[in-house]
Amino acid sequence: MADAGDRRRLSQSGSRRMAQVAQGIGSAVWGSWGLRGMADNPLERASASRREDGLDDEEALKWAAVERLPTYDRVRTSVFHDASTGSVKQVDVRELTPLETTELVNKLMAEAQDESNLLLQKMRKRLDKVGIELPTIEVRYENLSIEADCYVGDRALPSNWNTLRNVIEAALDALHLFVTKKAKLSILENISGVIKPGRMTLLLGPPGSGKTTLLLALAGRLAKSLRVKGKVTLNGHTHDEFVPQRTAAFISQRDLHVGQMTVRETLDFSAKCQGTGTRYELLEEITRREKEAGIYPEPDVDAFMKMTAFSGHQQSIGTEYTLRMLGLDVCADIMVGDEMTRGISGGQKKRVTTGEMIVGPSTALFMDDISTGLDSSTTFSIVKTLSQFTHSMDSTVLISLLQPAPETFNLFDDILLLSEGQCVYHGPREHVMSFFESCGFKCPERKGIADFLQEVTSPKDQEQYWANTQRPYRYISVREFSELFKKFHVGVTMQEELSVPFPKEKSHQAALAKKTYAVSRTELFKANFAKEWVLYKRNAIITIFKTMQVTIAAFISMTVFFRTRLGHETVEDATVYLSAGFYAVMSIMFGGFGELAMTIERLPVIIKQRDLKFFPAWSYSIAALVLSIPGSILESVVWVSMTYYVTGYSPEASRFFKQMLLLFMVEQMAGGMFRFFGGLCRTMILAQTFGFVIILIMFMCGGFLLRRPAIPAWWIWAYWISPMTYADQAISVNELFGERWQHPAPGSNSTVGVTALVNQGIHPHDYWYWIGLAGLFVMVIFYNIGFTLALGYMPAVGSPQAVLTEEDLALKEAAKLGQIIDAPVSRKHRSSSRRSSVQPQKTSSQNLEVQLSKRQRSSKSGGNRHVIVPTEAKGMVLPFEPLTISFDDISYYVDMPAEMKHEGVTETKLKLLNNITGSFRPGVLTALVGVSGAGKTTLMDVLAGRKTGGYIEGDIRISGYPKVQETFARIAGYCEQNDIHSPQLDVRESLVYSAWLRLSPDIADEDKWKFVDQVMDLVELNPIEHALVGLPGITGLSTEQRKRLTIAVELVANPSIIFMDEPTSGLDARAAAIVMRTVRNTVDTGRTVVCTIHQPSIDIFEAFDELLLLKRGGRVIYNGPLGHNSDKLIEYFQAIPGVPKYKDGDNPATWMLEATTGNVENQLGVDFADLYTKSELYQSNKKLVDDLKIPQPGTQDLYFPTQFAQNHFNQLRTILWKMNITYWRSPDYNLCRMSFTLCVAVIFGSLFYQVGMKRATSLDLVTVMGALYGTTIFLSFNNCGAVQPVVSIERTVFYREKAAGLYSAMPYALGQMLVEIPYVFVQVLVYACITYSMIGFEWSVAKFFWFLYIVFMGVLAFTYYGMMMVALTPNATLATISASFFFALFNLFSGFLIVKPKIPPWWIWYYWICPLSWIFSGLVNSQFGDVTSLITITGTGGETRIMNEYIKDHFGFDRSFLKFTAFGLLVWTVFFAGIFILAIKKLNFQKR
Repeated sequence: MADAGDRRRLSQSGSRRMAQVAQGIGSAVWGSWGLRGMADNPLERASASRREDGLDDEEALKWAAVERLPTYDRVRTSVFHDASTGSVKQVDVRELTPLETTELVNKLMAEAQDESNLLLQKMRKRLDKVGIELPTIEVRYENLSIEADCYVGDRALPSNWNTLRNVIEAALDALHLFVTKKAKLSILENISGVIKPGRMTLLLGPPGSGKTTLLLALAGRLAKSLRVKGKVTLNGHTHDEFVPQRTAAFISQRDLHVGQMTVRETLDFSAKCQGTGTRYELLEEITRREKEAGIYPEPDVDAFMKMTAFSGHQQSIGTEYTLRMLGLDVCADIMVGDEMTRGISGGQKKRVTTGEMIVGPSTALFMDDISTGLDSSTTFSIVKTLSQFTHSMDSTVLISLLQPAPETFNLFDDILLLSEGQCVYHGPREHVMSFFESCGFKCPERKGIADFLQEVTSPKDQEQYWANTQRPYRYISVREFSELFKKFHVGVTMQEELSVPFPKEKSHQAALAKKTYAVSRTELFKANFAKEWVLYKRNAIITIFKTMQVTIAAFISMTVFFRTRLGHETVEDATVYLSAGFYAVMSIMFGGFGELAMTIERLPVIIKQRDLKFFPAWSYSIAALVLSIPGSILESVVWVSMTYYVTGYSPEASRFFKQMLLLFMVEQMAGGMFRFFGGLCRTMILAQTFGFVIILIMFMCGGFLLRRPAIPAWWIWAYWISPMTYADQAISVNELFGERWQHPAPGSNSTVGVTALVNQGIHPHDYWYWIGLAGLFVMVIFYNIGFTLALGYMPAVGSPQAVLTEEDLALKEAAKLGQIIDAPVSRKHRSSSRRSSVQPQKTSSQNLEVQLSKRQRSSKSGGNRHVIVPTEAKGMVLPFEPLTISFDDISYYVDMPAEMKHEGVTETKLKLLNNITGSFRPGVLTALVGVSGAGKTTLMDVLAGRKTGGYIEGDIRISGYPKVQETFARIAGYCEQNDIHSPQLDVRESLVYSAWLRLSPDIADEDKWKFVDQVMDLVELNPIEHALVGLPGITGLSTEQRKRLTIAVELVANPSIIFMDEPTSGLDARAAAIVMRTVRNTVDTGRTVVCTIHQPSIDIFEAFDELLLLKRGGRVIYNGPLGHNSDKLIEYFQAIPGVPKYKDGDNPATWMLEATTGNVENQLGVDFADLYTKSELYQSNKKLVDDLKIPQPGTQDLYFPTQFAQNHFNQLRTILWKMNITYWRSPDYNLCRMSFTLCVAVIFGSLFYQVGMKRATSLDLVTVMGALYGTTIFLSFNNCGAVQPVVSIERTVFYREKAAGLYSAMPYALGQMLVEIPYVFVQVLVYACITYSMIGFEWSVAKFFWFLYIVFMGVLAFTYYGMMMVALTPNATLATISASFFFALFNLFSGFLIVKPKIPPWWIWYYWICPLSWIFSGLVNSQFGDVTSLITITGTGGETRIMNEYIKDHFGFDRSFLKFTAFGLLVWTVFFAGIFILAIKKLNFQKR
């Protein structure tokens, strides 16, 4: 009966809507989907009958009921098997519970274990039965060439001079007065090809071959600065005929996600934004044809397809299926994480990046290196799923991979091989080897074809593959390969295809997206608002923190401006209330400063999603605006409630609420303004600089610091556009038109309130409150519109780039043509000349070549230490001591994550490593392997002493002696996966820096230089020795170049033990081979090396001697030798009954991971970790570890007389050398602050032009003091903010270098501080010269130098204050918020807003510990403390006073205190510097 009722309800609701919907949908759908066969032909009928025979009666009745429903309801209704009750029910798929949805996905994924039972294949069979042809996309690129303009050599380095020169040249170029000289870099050169639907294409090529550029070109995402020739079409349509971002999904190498969102939430949001595409129309057509043909679909497939067709459920079922497909279900409810939040692993982030795009309806996928950080088994699984998706759904998929295993390679249908920007091969995979064999090359046995393809075009690797015995080898250039391919039958066929244009009329109307956004703008706003609401709740600590700030500031305000100490009789009393109101406005306004840092932190993700057409910019900006309202209400209510009556403002209730409304509007305006600055500038340094210039103009022209009548005519426009004008005007008239201020002022016909307003230059009319409120409202709208436009149109910051020398550019062009240039000689000459420029006294005429390979060794005795000294005439390697590291029952725990506690886990600790025992020995290369999340990096961090949290159990010994971290750091190197280096150094400078700090002072400088040269040769870094390192993924070196630099930086330290975390991750086959050749050679010198590795090719995997294999949960399942061709490993696992057999030619690493998955364990009913602990292999390993615990006779424990290789002076000297280079190449910091200084100087000079000697009245004096006050705060505050991002980036590098034992914290901190001094001095000197002359202060040597000294010490002190705030907080965002809180306090107690005699006695102590008060009093005393001329006191009827006496009585400044001020400023500078040093030394916010 219930079912019948449901049917009647669905039928009734459908019949009411069908009349409105059927005509529109029916006519649109009919003819939209092609026919492969008639729906009512006899074969289909027979098929349907057989299907019906397999149904039980109950299910058949349910389907019959569904068929009778109107189309509108039929596409929403399915038959569902309830596993819990065993019943079959008819359901509206939109009403399925989360439990039922999960049950459905579990069933579909369980069936997927059977190859013939895959969901995608079932969906395809369903479509074929009713003859529906899916929309397909054929991608063509014809004669495609892409060029870029770039600087080369030293001209490309971002030094202060080069950047200034670029700006000047760009300006002259725009005026057609000068043509900028740039080199032309060819990225892609005249390539053509077709990427067909239903075929998955693998894009291969060495770094720099143009893979990413091609993918961006096909996806319509190229930068506008590039010059493009030729054309790209999809189904014959160019990119301007449709919306390419929604038609084709581009999956980037960069993993940009919101760290505070879970994996599931990230994919859910993506699914909501990408919508369902044409799934609904497709489903309508399917159900209509099935009804006509009498076909009943499979219930689970039907339910799945119907759920994915509705935006209400698509995200849940689609997300769940994508999570399972990518193996992300284990971390679905864990935060993605960022530098502040611990989250998922790097490999899991890469999968989230992939899932974010494939969860949508796009059928054309362009995927850029999706396997970085993934193990080969996971990569194989993902690519296999994509292959099934491609073939089942006729999708167009182009995937770039760096090191695909043979099994993964064989999944692809087509291969596209690029080299030097040219197409070497594009066609079927089965013909690729025959092409190269026709060219004379052959792939060796046990060599992956993908690896061969990437190496065969390289001049250095090509010869080893030559197989034509009929003629001698000669180098075949890339261009020759390209021409040969055009004559090859595959190339000829492709040219013939391209010669026939794609018929546009055959393009399915649903294939190409014509709408900019996938779903309605209302739905996009709801999705954005829901996401931001989740983040708002999750980041509640920020709201609490800001509320606490406001509460503290309000408490200070109400106790400083305390009603019992304030009168209401005189104009001077009214002026104090004006100061209180101004401070309220300023505090609330500065409270919005945190929006700047938070906006910039979120921008990369927002811009990425904007470019993908996830949502329009306004949907985010409005959501941000709406969600800022509760915080603004809270802050204004807290402030006014605490301060209004305690301060003694006018007691009328209406004025109380009017002030509250006003401060709410100020908070909204400030939030919008800072979001706008963030969106416009996009980097903290630029935003700080630009923002402070605007704030300076707003504050100085806002009518308080400089009265309206005193503002020069050329600046009066700024008065009318400043929000401070309207806020200060409104809060002032709201107070001074109260009843208590309506009595006459002494010596005036006006009231006290009006007189005070007129003296301050404020319009004395009550209606100006409403004008001020309206002005602020208009600015709220203006700034939020500006923020929306900035989000919508401003490009992302930075792009991957490397610095090329002119020689390297020539080599790049020569490689295409097959020309030979004698590069090594010129490079070595260049290296020598470079070295001479760094240390001219250490030049050498010798050029030695590195040979870190197997060689004869002799031993020298140094005490009881065994030292290896390689002896070979050709090369030189510094001596070292071979050491063994053994570990017994190592376990590692962390506190249980909150997410797991919420799910009911009762344990307090989570065990990540589980009783691991083993050893790493000299001359043995050990691979540490496991699936993502198995604990590989965790184990290395524990052994290397890099963990900063958690709990470690077990025993670690170095050659039998207990490990002591301080001495261990001296003999160990650690190559981190993240490749962290100082971004402004070039490659050679990075190695020199590491060598000079880590090598013993006993080694001669000349030997150090030689060793650096040898390591550069070894790791093949010479071609890029002058390339800037840059920031990962933004500027500078590519991933593989950065990886080699990381290894080289550790090698120049001459370590005995080296840990390498993912040394080949993110590298192509050739680069990985170079790195592994380096590693192998390093091991052969007798060093101990252990590497974690994810996707090793066959030859890389078999370059290892031993393997330590982990499973999830940090448990060992194999620890032993690999053997020849991995036979020992294969023998061990194949001895276990039921383990899949190894096939010849497969990658042993991939087979091993596939054969030991959790699914295999479940099928076999075994635990591989338990089997290992019961094996003879484990017993022999345990015995070996026990033996290694006993030190060898005649040896002694590691000992060094000092903790660091260099003394503190040499550390400081080397750090200063690096810091000097870093600052010279930081134009975004130094040029920005210099530009800011010039702007501020000119603004102040023009605002206060020649007012320095105007001293007739007290108002004139206040005006000049306003100039000095502005001089004090803005330059100081800007330096404080601008230095924070710089110090934050360098602190990340410091953590790595400190852990590596390069130096002590003291020299680093001193170097960071000392390098600021010359820049600050030049900055202040320029500022002082301009402002002092333009303002017109008294020209005397003493007064000018007092001005210069006080401003210099003040700016330097606040620069160190900014550095101190970074050192005390986890990141630059919190540092900015914390520093801005104290800005308001410093302003209040500076002695200007409330003069010293008016400060209550219980707060006078803060006046003395406010650095701003020392600067301000020093400037006033030095300029006016000795002036004895008379001034007229305003508002007293013409009373006159001697100026210095008036200053002493009214402001509390005494010239005799000037000498103490000079000393006090020095003390403040030293104090902030000292706290910075102490915080850097004691605090570590890096969580590992």
